[in-house]
Amino acid sequence: MAKQPPHRDPAQDAPHVGPPAHAAAGLPAIGHTLRMAADQMSPGRVLSTLRKVNQPDGFDCPGCAWPEPDKPHLAEFCENGAKAVAEEATERRITPEFFAAHPVAELAERSGYWLGQQGRLTTPMLLDEGAAHYTPIGWDEAFALIGAELAALDSPDEAAFYTSGRTSNEAAFAYQLFARRLGTNNLPDCSNMCHESSGSALTETLGVGKGSVSLKDLYQADLIIVAGQNPGTNHPRMLSALERAKRAGAKIVSVNPLPEAGLERFKNPQTPRGLVGGGTKLTDLFLQIRLGGDLALFRALNHLLLTTPGAVDEAFVAEHCAGYDEFAAEAADLDRPATLAATGLPWEQIEELHRLVLSSPKIIVCWAMGLTQHKHSVPTIREVVNFLLLRGNVGRPGAGVCPVRGHSNVQGDRTMGIFERPSTAFLDALGKEFAFEPPRAHGYDTVDTIRAMRDGRIRVFFAMGGNFVSASPDTDTTEAAMRRCRLTVHVSTKLNRSHVVTGARALILPTLGRTDRDVSTLGPQFVSVEDSMGIVHSSRGGLRPPAPDLLSEVAIVSRLARAALGPQDPTPWEDFARDYDLIRDRIARVVPGFDDFNAKVRRPGGFTLPHAPRDSRTFPTATGKANFTVNPLTAPDVPPGRLLLQTLRSHDQYNTTVYGLDDRYRGITGGRRVVLVNPADATELGVTDGQFVDLVSEWKDGVERRAAHFRVVHYPVARGGAAAYYPETNVLVPLDSTADISNTPTSKAVVVRLEPTA
Repeated sequence: MAKQPPHRDPAQDAPHVGPPAHAAAGLPAIGHTLRMAADQMSPGRVLSTLRKVNQPDGFDCPGCAWPEPDKPHLAEFCENGAKAVAEEATERRITPEFFAAHPVAELAERSGYWLGQQGRLTTPMLLDEGAAHYTPIGWDEAFALIGAELAALDSPDEAAFYTSGRTSNEAAFAYQLFARRLGTNNLPDCSNMCHESSGSALTETLGVGKGSVSLKDLYQADLIIVAGQNPGTNHPRMLSALERAKRAGAKIVSVNPLPEAGLERFKNPQTPRGLVGGGTKLTDLFLQIRLGGDLALFRALNHLLLTTPGAVDEAFVAEHCAGYDEFAAEAADLDRPATLAATGLPWEQIEELHRLVLSSPKIIVCWAMGLTQHKHSVPTIREVVNFLLLRGNVGRPGAGVCPVRGHSNVQGDRTMGIFERPSTAFLDALGKEFAFEPPRAHGYDTVDTIRAMRDGRIRVFFAMGGNFVSASPDTDTTEAAMRRCRLTVHVSTKLNRSHVVTGARALILPTLGRTDRDVSTLGPQFVSVEDSMGIVHSSRGGLRPPAPDLLSEVAIVSRLARAALGPQDPTPWEDFARDYDLIRDRIARVVPGFDDFNAKVRRPGGFTLPHAPRDSRTFPTATGKANFTVNPLTAPDVPPGRLLLQTLRSHDQYNTTVYGLDDRYRGITGGRRVVLVNPADATELGVTDGQFVDLVSEWKDGVERRAAHFRVVHYPVARGGAAAYYPETNVLVPLDSTADISNTPTSKAVVVRLEPTA
């Protein structure tokens, strides 16, 4: 039997600090996994659930989007994936009695960790206007209430429909169809806050806003550059792929402001060498770059390649690329002092990387939010593409772009049409299939949705999964904006802060998770997801749902659509809720690459979506070719006496879901309110190791944004930078501080000062 959730809130405790680790996984990962699972489930439930994770006849892990190999291991999950499964498959339950015992004002004082530990939601709950407690409400009444609020709007554009990355393809397609049948493109999603910069840059330069490589490519690469990413915590199964690539002869370069244990050494818990031996040293060259210095690094590399005889693949450039002359002319000159200042690297290290590049015909660049959450993120990723194009490293085996996505189906949701700026081709196909004229005006992304709520232009906010309040920037502004809504609705499996920061009225609609059996009136159903490398496969849960009348996301969307659009709407919503094959048939006729969807998704391992640059070296850009771009050198402007803060995850969390209070790879245990500072910077600022400070961000609007009472930890961070965990530090990220073009919050580039805690 699972342990009871904590009555007190240990997240308020002060953290303890020890030395950071220099290797990831191994026996400690197994032990920690089993302890976390045993906290949430009985031993029999642990075994029956974990053996189905990421298996062809099982369910897709609700954690990250890293793909499964062709032949999955018996235990095809990582430590953090097991934590995600345990949190969802928990035997703890939240019933109406819980809400009767805890007023919303009390719950709002609890940490996200404590809220998440209470268990699975079981009953639709309503917080009525002026009420202190959530109370139960029937499904029909809940949908009628939402329908009435939507009908009362002056325009459909006064509603926003948010999506987290765990929503299945089938639910996402139905969800965007409902929003567009209602008449709006207000479909913000979590991509807006993480990889939007990748999509913007890749669509412009290559014509496809997704990665171009497969696992097989990683195994064939000569050089893999991992920039702005911590696989050991955020995508642990990637370490197995890097280990296999390393043993095949690949060199690995890590580019990061912090040393990360997983990239130093990997002790694979599924091999004897990993369990009892020294594991595998992964990184051949570690470049400890300053925050925001990646653009300068890749510009320097490109300059060196252009000035090295024979380094450029001239045949590829001539046949497949546009804009080369303008790019080469601008890159011919290099401001070495500015480059060194921006990167914080000695020139000898940049030259060492250049030598590795010259000796490596096949190169892959992997990245995550360390590159995507800066003001100049889109130019940075465009410069990465320039680097790969110079040597023909797009569209051939063992080479290409590899943006590593977080949420398990965030890429699939975008493919299904969850996008505030849909293409004309997608809307034309959708309108033709369902015989209606979709709205054409662009909708709101995440940042613009918050602005619209703040300004009273959004009155109904509906979230399909996720934890919008905690995931978004500028927490105080986001919470105040949410409270201006007439109605807020959250489709969720577990309790989080978004349920206690509400509009005038609020609904919690509990739903099935990935681990749960999904049985409609027609019989068992399954859903599909798309991983980070464009492979679509099925997912089938096997556990009895936490409550007998729990609805799937597909059923919730279908019943909501019927209630809001009325009986006159010709879409067969009731049939969709009964038979997901019918949704997949519609997807096959609307979304390119999904022809014969129902047959292909039933194959073990699923199928790979087409990717023109990878498959045929054709580039569906405005020029019809891969585009070189000109990206002037920029670097963050940090005044004296200030640091540039990046927000990041601890090892015991996944996005805003906090599984525990330890970050054992960084030596932090029992708490989360820490700020990692280089000892030399700390000395200059007059703060000591162990001192408690407030973090105060500085932005041109002059508003004070403060995160109080953080313990200073002397840590080997690149000079001039600092790091602290989100969501605790999201309060420091100004809403209007966003990346050019993508409008992504600049969560890796927050100028802060440290003030001793009063």
